Amino acid sequence: MNICNKLNETKVIRDPIYSYIQVDYQIIWDLLATFEMQRLRRILQLAGTNYVFPSCEHTRFVHSLGVYEVARKIITTVEDIKNSLNEEEKVQVLCAALLHDVGHGPYSHCFENFHEVSHEEYTKLIILDENSEVNKVLRSYDEKLPSLISSIIDHSHSNPLLYQLISSQIDADRMDYLLRDAYMSGTPYGSFDVNRIMRIMKVKDQNIVFKKSGVSAIENYIMGRYHMYEQVYYHPVSTCAEIIFLSFLRRIKELSIQNYQFNFDISILKPFLKDGRVSVKDYVLLDDVVVNYYLKQAVNEKDEILSDLAKRLVYRKLFDYKVLTNENELIAIKEEIKSKGYNPDYYVASVKLRRNIYKKYGDVNYASINIILDDGSVKEITKVSQIVNAISASKIVKSEDTLVYFPLVKEN
Repeated sequence: MNICNKLNETKVIRDPIYSYIQVDYQIIWDLLATFEMQRLRRILQLAGTNYVFPSCEHTRFVHSLGVYEVARKIITTVEDIKNSLNEEEKVQVLCAALLHDVGHGPYSHCFENFHEVSHEEYTKLIILDENSEVNKVLRSYDEKLPSLISSIIDHSHSNPLLYQLISSQIDADRMDYLLRDAYMSGTPYGSFDVNRIMRIMKVKDQNIVFKKSGVSAIENYIMGRYHMYEQVYYHPVSTCAEIIFLSFLRRIKELSIQNYQFNFDISILKPFLKDGRVSVKDYVLLDDVVVNYYLKQAVNEKDEILSDLAKRLVYRKLFDYKVLTNENELIAIKEEIKSKGYNPDYYVASVKLRRNIYKKYGDVNYASINIILDDGSVKEITKVSQIVNAISASKIVKSEDTLVYFPLVKEN
C-alpha cells in the first residue's frame, strides 16, 4: 500500500481544544485502531494531578490525537514547512506525532522513577517490534517505515524538520499538552495563541525559526509554561500522590523479594520488579486500570505498610509537606516519623522541584528557539527577548525548592 493513500472521505473526531481533529490518511486511521494506541485510553496524561484538579482526567490517547492535529495544521497551513516537505515526509510526521507517546507507562512520567527505562525508549521498541500491531500496520505500507518513524522519535532522521515538529522547544507535543492540560485542569495558565505561533513559523537551512514580529506570542507561550509548572505540574499535592504511588510500588517489590504471598495476582507487574527493560509484550499489558486494580486489592493486604499506602491513594489520605531548609531538619523529621511507628523508607521523601521553563540544552537547533531578524540573520531568543532571558537566567523563576513529605499522625 502507498503511505499517501487517503480515506474515501475525511474522518473527524470531536475535541474540546480544536473543535475537530481531522483524519485524511488511511494509515493514520489504521494506527488509531491498534492495540498499542488504544492502550493509551487507559493511561492518564497527568498522574496525581486529578487529586488536586478533579476534572484533569484526560488520557495519553487524547493528547496523542491533539499532537497529531497540531502537526497536521502546521504541515498544511505553514507555507515554509508545507513547501519544504514532500507528501511522504508529511505523512511520516503525522505518524510520529500520533505515536510519540505510545511507549508511556502507567501513571505518566511517575512510573519512570520506579522502572528506570524511558517512555521514549519503549516507544521506539513498540514501533520496531515486529509483533506489535503498530509495527504491522507501518510495515503493511512500507517495510522501512518503522525505522523512519523511529528516527523521527530519536532525532536521527536525515531531515531535521521532521523531528523538530514533534520534539523541540516549541513543538506539536508541547503546544497540545499546554493547551489541553490547562483546559482540563480548569485553569487559564497555559493559554497562548497557537495560531499566531504557527503564523510566525519559518524555515531556514532545514530548521524551524520564528519571525521577530511574533516574539510576543512566544513570550506568552513561555509564560504559559511557567505558570503551568508553578500551579499545576509541580503542585505539591499531586507530587505527594506520585510519591505515595512510588512507595507503594517499592513496597510490592520489597515484599516480592521476600517471597511474600500476596492475596492478589501480581503477574502483570512482576516483570517490572527486576532491573532493566521488559519485553514489549509484557510492557503493553500494564496500564492505569491494572495498577488501580492492584491499589484496590492491596487495601485489604495483611502487610500493614502496603495496605496503608494503598488506602492513602484510594481514599485520598495523603501526606503533609513543608519546604526543607537543611539536611538536619530532614534527619529530625525521619526520627520523629519513626517514633510514631512509621518506616521512614516509605513514609518520608524529599523532592527537588526543578523549574527549567526555558533553557537552551545543547548546540543543535531543536535545543533552542531561534528568531529570524529582518536582515535574515538568526539569533537565539534570549538575545532578543528580555522576558525569556530573565526566565532562562532564573531571575524570575526560583530554580528549585526542596519539599519533604511525611504523614503528620498515625491513623487508625
